Amino acid sequence: MSIVDWFVLFGTLTFIVLYGTWKSRGSKNMESYLKGDQQLKWWMIGVSIMATQASAVTFLSTPGQAIEDGMRFIQFYFGLPLAMVIISVTMLPIYYKLKVYTAYEYLETRFDLKTRTLAAILFLILRGLSAGITLFAPALVLATILGWNIFFTTLLIGVLVIIYTVSGGSNAVSITQRYQMTVILGGMILAGIMAFALLPNDISFIDSVKVAGELGKLNMVTTDFSWSDRYNIWSGLLASTFLFLSYFGTDQSQVARYLGGKSLTESRMGLIFNGLLKIPMQFLILFIGVLVFVFYLFNQPPVFHNQVLLTQARQAQSGTEISLLETEFNKVYEIKRFAVQQIVKGIHQDNKNDIRDAKELYFLSKHKEDSIKTKTKNAIARAIPGAKTQDKDYIFLNFVLHYLPHGVIGLLLAVMFSAAMSSMSSELNALASTTTIDVYKRIVKPEAAPAHYLSSSKWFTIMWSLLAMGFAMLANFAENLIQFVNIVGSLFYGTILGIFLVAFYIKHVKSNAVFWAAVIAESVVLACYFYFYEQIAFLYYNIIGCSVVVTLSVIFQLFDSEKIKAE
Repeated sequence: MSIVDWFVLFGTLTFIVLYGTWKSRGSKNMESYLKGDQQLKWWMIGVSIMATQASAVTFLSTPGQAIEDGMRFIQFYFGLPLAMVIISVTMLPIYYKLKVYTAYEYLETRFDLKTRTLAAILFLILRGLSAGITLFAPALVLATILGWNIFFTTLLIGVLVIIYTVSGGSNAVSITQRYQMTVILGGMILAGIMAFALLPNDISFIDSVKVAGELGKLNMVTTDFSWSDRYNIWSGLLASTFLFLSYFGTDQSQVARYLGGKSLTESRMGLIFNGLLKIPMQFLILFIGVLVFVFYLFNQPPVFHNQVLLTQARQAQSGTEISLLETEFNKVYEIKRFAVQQIVKGIHQDNKNDIRDAKELYFLSKHKEDSIKTKTKNAIARAIPGAKTQDKDYIFLNFVLHYLPHGVIGLLLAVMFSAAMSSMSSELNALASTTTIDVYKRIVKPEAAPAHYLSSSKWFTIMWSLLAMGFAMLANFAENLIQFVNIVGSLFYGTILGIFLVAFYIKHVKSNAVFWAAVIAESVVLACYFYFYEQIAFLYYNIIGCSVVVTLSVIFQLFDSEKIKAE
């Protein structure tokens, strides 16, 4: 990185932090700090919701997901518009009517304190872990670039977020997210343009799309059903709808965004706006990943994309072995590139037989490449015990650092950091709100002055920031990050959604029935994760958890009612 890149990176981040702190400096009470004075317009709500969901994980990991697995991840979002409509029509009016600070306040009104506390604790666990993952991604980027210990990079980013989140609360989160989303979308579009511009002159945009299609990367809709398949039309329309109902309808990090709206109508429009724009945004990010995939078909990729770790392994006892593997990988790549050139030639001549033969050669060489990559990862693992040898999350970062011009590199890194700060600030604000309102104020200290709870919210923000830093520094994620963050959510969202659905729609069920149903449901979901991880795709945890809560609640209430009649 050059001085220009550092200037663009830190100049962008410093402006966002200082501007957010200055503009939100008037948050003097709980209403303002946690709900932002409820002055947000619909488009601001929509942007804030999208920015909360779009963490650095999205922009660091999603292109890598497309490079490895194609566009089928887009199906994950197919249930989003339906979920937005359901929330707007059913859940949102209840929240506005009750004038709640958090979604979980409603559960005490409907059931009792223990049910409210259970839902709040489940949320705090999942969102606390997610905040750590959100922070881990950019900390990893900075550690990779600078060669620093991840402890220092985690601390640096965490402190930046603390400054404006503690200072301005929900107002600061919403204000900064507008500028963060501008940087994010502008930077990603520029990355896509650059990926295409760096292709050989004789490769047109249509050629790049057709090549990607021939090699299976434009697989946006897959109709085959399998419990173990994470991304298909069925998991997208069914399981994802449950996930998004819980995430946007019961997760305080999202509920807080639209509770800050000027009116019920503004909040509804903000949710629908998010539902309509999220799929095109994810399509854009995935397609950028596909363009980077095509770029690496014509330009030599490294055998392992985490270059810092690769260099460290070379310097260890496996240096000779890795060098031999790299030489073999480069030879196989030349065969693969020749196959790709033949595919392009077949496309230009509209010769299906040539395309078929070239694809056979491509996939044969691709299989050899994958074998060499596996051997390289094993060599790295032997050289550096405990090293994270999953390099999907470094593919897009490696492209940015090695092929984009100076200044653009700084902007793309600012994209990742802005996304992390945006998402993490929302998460911290939600964690502080829930801890203060649903636990501290309700259980620990019910009677205190408003100023005390305002101060407590700020201290809880700092506490959760420190815990998130701890999660990030201790993390060693085996999964691709964009998948891992959704797995964590799916472990808890189904149970939480089930509690809320019973609360909203099954009026005869009482507190004890839903409480114990939720405890059992969460146990079932965790059992699915630990014992049937390969057999059941994580998206279905949302349906399982929700269904168990609803079904057992009705059954338990039936037995409870029979018991009362008998007495």
